[in-house]
Amino acid sequence: MMLHIENLEKSFGNKRVLDGISFDVPKHSIFGFVGKNGAGKTTTMKMILGMLKPDKGTILVNGEPVIYGNSPTNHYIGYLPDVPEFYNYMTAKEYLLFCGNIMGMNHKSLQKKTEELLSLVGLSEESHRIKGFSRGMKQRLGIAQALLNEPKLLICDEPTSALDPVGRKEIMDVLVAAKEKTTILFSTHILSDVERICDQIVLLHNGKIMLKGSMDEIKTSHKNKTDYDITISVKGLDNHKLQQLKQYMADHDIPISDMKENEWDLEQLFMEVIGK
Repeated sequence: MMLHIENLEKSFGNKRVLDGISFDVPKHSIFGFVGKNGAGKTTTMKMILGMLKPDKGTILVNGEPVIYGNSPTNHYIGYLPDVPEFYNYMTAKEYLLFCGNIMGMNHKSLQKKTEELLSLVGLSEESHRIKGFSRGMKQRLGIAQALLNEPKLLICDEPTSALDPVGRKEIMDVLVAAKEKTTILFSTHILSDVERICDQIVLLHNGKIMLKGSMDEIKTSHKNKTDYDITISVKGLDNHKLQQLKQYMADHDIPISDMKENEWDLEQLFMEVIGK
């Protein structure tokens, strides 16, 4: 596992933000960390980065323990905050070269890596200064910066929260492409993004994990919540429950023109588990 979290707890004063959460993130997966604003997602990410001290629990990155304050595991991690900051007078290429020089990267390999990442995020032909970039372009540049040191784990905190549908699609496409090079943990409250690209998810609510697993596993565990659209060739039937209706039709040789199973999507499951 690239990331292992076990029995993690954190309180701020009398407020319990995390209440014993546990989950694993497999290597080369896209893992969705889902929950409302204030659910504890950012707090968890800050503890993974060693920026906050857990009250209790274990965090391992690439099999090594995270240490609060100066964690050696951070050299495995690339991080994209929800609002990345840049030197706006630079171009995207200048900025990545600047960051690589600070990190002490070899000049030749830095040049190659910069070109590769700008191509990955769709900015290789962009020569304008960053101050003229859209929010989506800045998010894409932020992902490139976070991937510059070839991290084993890429953490993205709400990367699509302020983007329009086009910008969100661009970021999702970049994350899918980046999966070949790294493991991705991203937090969000935009459930359609999670359904589209995530291999596994954790749904956090009031400091507890309410749903965990792949989308298929989660939907299978809620099969009893499946809805159906049925088209039949007669009119005037009473509103029977599904099994009663099916039996009625079988007993009376009533043909079904079409029967479509409508699985609950993540939004419906989310609203159910938080009691809305």
